[in-house]
Amino acid sequence: MNTKALIPSILSLGLLFQLGVMTVSNAAVIVAATDNSVLIQDGEVIVDANGKRGLSVIDLNGPEPILKASIPLANSLFGPPVNVGITPDERLALIAEAMRPGKGEKRTELVPSNLVHVVNLTTNPPREIAQITVGRQPSGLSIHPKGHMALVANTADNFITILSINRDKVSVSGKVDISGPATHVAIAPDGRSALATMQDDHKVAVLKIDGNTVTNTAQDVPVGLYPFNLDITPNGALAIVNNSGKGGRSDGNANTVTILDLEHDPVHVIDHVTVGDSPEGIAISPTGQIAVVGLLDGGDGPYDAFYYHQRGRIVILGIDGKKVSRLQEITLGGLPEAIAFSPDGRLLLVGNLFDKNIAVLEVNGTEVVDTGRRISLPGQPAALRARPR
Repeated sequence: MNTKALIPSILSLGLLFQLGVMTVSNAAVIVAATDNSVLIQDGEVIVDANGKRGLSVIDLNGPEPILKASIPLANSLFGPPVNVGITPDERLALIAEAMRPGKGEKRTELVPSNLVHVVNLTTNPPREIAQITVGRQPSGLSIHPKGHMALVANTADNFITILSINRDKVSVSGKVDISGPATHVAIAPDGRSALATMQDDHKVAVLKIDGNTVTNTAQDVPVGLYPFNLDITPNGALAIVNNSGKGGRSDGNANTVTILDLEHDPVHVIDHVTVGDSPEGIAISPTGQIAVVGLLDGGDGPYDAFYYHQRGRIVILGIDGKKVSRLQEITLGGLPEAIAFSPDGRLLLVGNLFDKNIAVLEVNGTEVVDTGRRISLPGQPAALRARPR
C-alpha cells in the first residue's frame, strides 16, 4: 500500500513482510517481519511511535509450521511486502527498514530510513548482528540464488544498492543507477539478471548480473500504472508485474498485472491481465504453475467508500507456457498481501495484516484451498519471504 496521496514526504506505503510455509522438504524456516507502529483506520494512516516492530521465525520441520521465535527488530510496513530475504543456507535474514517514526515532536510522523538489518537465524533466539547503511527508504530486496549478494531497491533514491554477503559479513559493494526510484528488485532464478519496478515512471528497469557486477542495460520497459511489485517464474521465462494504480492505494478501479517475456531480447510486454483493485503482494509457485496476487481491495480505504471491503482477496493466476490467465479468487482476512509458497509449492501462506495472522492454504496443481488454519503473530505481517528458489 502507498500513502503518497496522504503523506507527501513518503513515496510509498506498503505492507511488507514475510513468512514461510509448512511440511516442506529441505526447508527449515520462514521469517515474517511485523510492524505495529503504522495503523490504517478508516482510510487514514496513524503512526504509533510506541508500536512494537519485530521479526518472527516460523519452523517448518514439523507436521505443521510453528512460531519458533520472535525478536524486536526495526522494519516497516512501507513498500511492497518483500522487504525481507533469507540466504539460501538459511543462515541470515536481511530486513529493509523503509520508514521509521521521527524523534521528539515528530514522533507521530514517518521519516525515511536508510538501514538494512542483518539477523543471524542460527542462534537461539535469532539475533541482530549488523545494520547496513544503504540508500533512502530501502524497500523490496532480493538475495541471489548463490547467496553471495543481495540487491536492495531504494524508493527515495534513483539507485539499487548492491550488498556483498560472505557468511556472516554483509557489506555495501556498490550501486547501480536507474532512471527512477524503485520499490522492488527481483533476481532471476539463474542469477544472471534482475528487474526493478520504478513506480513513478510506470516502467521496469532491466539489470544484468555478471559475478559480483550489476549493470543497467538501459532497456526500461513501460508496463502498467504504478508498478509496485513483481516476481519471476522458476524457469526464468516470464515476469509478472503488479500495477497497483493510484499511487499504490485502493480507489475501486480494476488494475492489471503485466506479463514480460524474459527470453526475448529485448525484454518486452506480451500481455496484461486484469486482477482487481490495487494488487500489491505477488508470489509465483516454485512449480511455475500458478502465481498468487494479493489485493488491497479497498481495505485501506474509508469505511464509507463504495469500494471498501473488510476482508480482502487473493487472485490465483494459471501459467501455461507464456499464457497467464485468471483461475480463481479466495476471500481471506483484512489486507491479505504478504505471500509466500513452501519450497515444494504444496502450501501457500498469506499474511492477513489487520488480523495479525498467516492463513495457510493447500495447493494441488493449479487448485488452491483455504485450510482454515491460521498462525498467530505478535504484530501486523508486513512481509513474507522464503529462501531464493
